[in-house]
Amino acid sequence: MEISMNGRSAIVTGGSKGIGLGIATRFASSGADVAIVARGQGALDEAVSKLQSVTNTKVVGVAADVSTAAGVTRAYEGAMAALGKLDVVVNNAGTSQTGPFDKLTDEIMQQDLELKLFAAIRMSRLVWPQMKERKWGRIINILNIGAKVPRAGSAPTSISRAAGMAFTKVLAGEGAPHNILVNGLLVGLIEADQHVHKAKKQGKPIEQYMADLSKETPLGRFGTPEEFANVACFLASDAGSYVTGTAINIDGGRSPVV
Repeated sequence: MEISMNGRSAIVTGGSKGIGLGIATRFASSGADVAIVARGQGALDEAVSKLQSVTNTKVVGVAADVSTAAGVTRAYEGAMAALGKLDVVVNNAGTSQTGPFDKLTDEIMQQDLELKLFAAIRMSRLVWPQMKERKWGRIINILNIGAKVPRAGSAPTSISRAAGMAFTKVLAGEGAPHNILVNGLLVGLIEADQHVHKAKKQGKPIEQYMADLSKETPLGRFGTPEEFANVACFLASDAGSYVTGTAINIDGGRSPVV
């Protein structure tokens, strides 16, 4: 299936690396103008340059920390100034912070909620009026499979992601009368920098680290950002026009529930 996003404008938070960059690349190659948001200016500039070299659509970068209200506003205003409108929002910014419950302080939990849940709420609230006015919008919240089946020791991430899944469902119901479709994509094991850092922390070569974790996945391997982005592009386009209020596992079968 050839999917077109011609004439659409999208913003992708956490867009300079990994899944976010994969999604931004897929959107741009499908015809969309794209604003990518990240905190680090160096990685952001590199990502924009890479995208501009492979597409003739408009690609811009906005340096902002979306874990703060001011940062979300900065990201939104920067994207609007460059693109003029936003049809698609991908709330992707986040980390995979986990640890034992007795080490979970109020500060750690609040920081995680600000980055993952409140960033999505704030960005969605900003784009909502224009999407309602045009009777067209797509919001995709990037979560993880722990939102459905949280494991022991998976806080704060699994808690924040579960809240994000509930937010997705609430927003989908309110957006449906205005043709604003809202869905969640749940990450399993997808190739990303965070796994490189985790492997280093465990003192393992990245190849061994990935091989060990892949045993927990029926497909027996990590997914790629490109594979993840293909599903996001479908949902962001007219091809996904009857899909809303759902949370789709992109995990090679790793989650024990659908």
